[in-house]
Amino acid sequence: MAKEKQIFFCKDCGYESAKWVGQCPGCRAWNTFVEEKISVGAGKHANIKKDAVAPTSILEVTTANESRIKTGISELDRVLGGGIVEGSLVLVGGDPGIGKSTILLQMCRNLVQDSGTEVLYVSGEESLSQIKMRAERIGSFTKDMKLLCDNDMDNISAAIQKSKAGVVIIDSIQTVLASEIGSAPGTVTQVREVTARLMQLAKQNNIAIFIVGHVTKEGTVAGPRTLEHMVDSVLYFEGDRNNGFRVLRGVKNRFGSTNEIGVFTMTDKGLCEVQNPSQLMLNGRPEGVPGSVVVSSIEGTRSILVELQALVCQTNFNMPRRTSVGVDYNRVNLITAVMEKRVGMNLWGYDAYVSIAGGMKINDPAIDLGIAFAIASSMNNKPVGDDVMIIGEIGLAGEIRGVTNIMQRVKEADKLGFRKCIMPKSNYDKEMEKLGIELSCVSNLAQAIEGM
Repeated sequence: MAKEKQIFFCKDCGYESAKWVGQCPGCRAWNTFVEEKISVGAGKHANIKKDAVAPTSILEVTTANESRIKTGISELDRVLGGGIVEGSLVLVGGDPGIGKSTILLQMCRNLVQDSGTEVLYVSGEESLSQIKMRAERIGSFTKDMKLLCDNDMDNISAAIQKSKAGVVIIDSIQTVLASEIGSAPGTVTQVREVTARLMQLAKQNNIAIFIVGHVTKEGTVAGPRTLEHMVDSVLYFEGDRNNGFRVLRGVKNRFGSTNEIGVFTMTDKGLCEVQNPSQLMLNGRPEGVPGSVVVSSIEGTRSILVELQALVCQTNFNMPRRTSVGVDYNRVNLITAVMEKRVGMNLWGYDAYVSIAGGMKINDPAIDLGIAFAIASSMNNKPVGDDVMIIGEIGLAGEIRGVTNIMQRVKEADKLGFRKCIMPKSNYDKEMEKLGIELSCVSNLAQAIEGM
């Protein structure tokens, strides 16, 4: 007879413990342990086969051509690595109302109309009529679009196996319940068990399954961190709900490039693709304003130009404030310290605010020199040229280090009409002279700031 056992799980990494602890021994996070009750008994190993499968030599394994299903959304195909891989399990996360269900419905519409793929949309949060109301705002659907409103994993599993669907959407993973687990939906045990069963269904039936995951206030998918390790791809929707555009970022992809992004704009008819993100990010940029510069960031396989703004003003506090939006806060502090020590700028009595216009988040170190130029421009009340693009990483000694994909960045600036590029001297290449853009190569921060 099955008995209930009390156990504690870490919400971040899934570490198990027989008792509650303040700090997780696995990931060292504080106050992340939650209590769960699991069933244990004689039937635990009933499903294990006695005849084990013999291992196969790698030389005997044949590889067929990788078949992908086009979604009809080029930006989504880019993030997925060229389309949907059959038998894959994809996790889509994001804040409420950011557009997760919208883009999946648009994908379903394209699949049933363009490629004739049957799609099963499973929702544990909305009724059939609510899903249809949202779908009608996007466009018309065919009979190959199947809907199911249920949160019982046994019923969902039976429906998937019975249907001929090539793509399945689970919205959302936190609402699905495995009846053999004695805990509420959305708990660590439930999410892990349900995901494991969906992964088995995807691999055995060669079905692509998309699961929608709610996020915590820290911006990560709710549930154990092992959830991200179990799936094949993890896609995050970024952006402010009050802003016009959304960024779909692939943080994990077993079938393509990681950290690839797709850019969309939200309209009354759903999400629309942005073919030229650089032009969108620079729309409405003020001209001749101190503290405004253009920097280049490599996102996945393409270069994107964004506007970086800085505001420096006298502080009213004993300790000056450093605030950053869209860039790493510690990176801003490091650059201001280098400017004080190596360039001689007295920033200790001034507040510094740095922001990426448009709401994007950039971690590329190539924007370091742009941050320094924006701060110096605002401090001296001297604008940087509107046709200047800045690239470079700053070291603690004040040197300007080379960056990756320099030719791709310069070509993007030239394509958008920029006439000058400030770049690291170590990245100089004679091939760049063939482009119609002036190159200003610098080797240290003091030299770069003096030449403003």
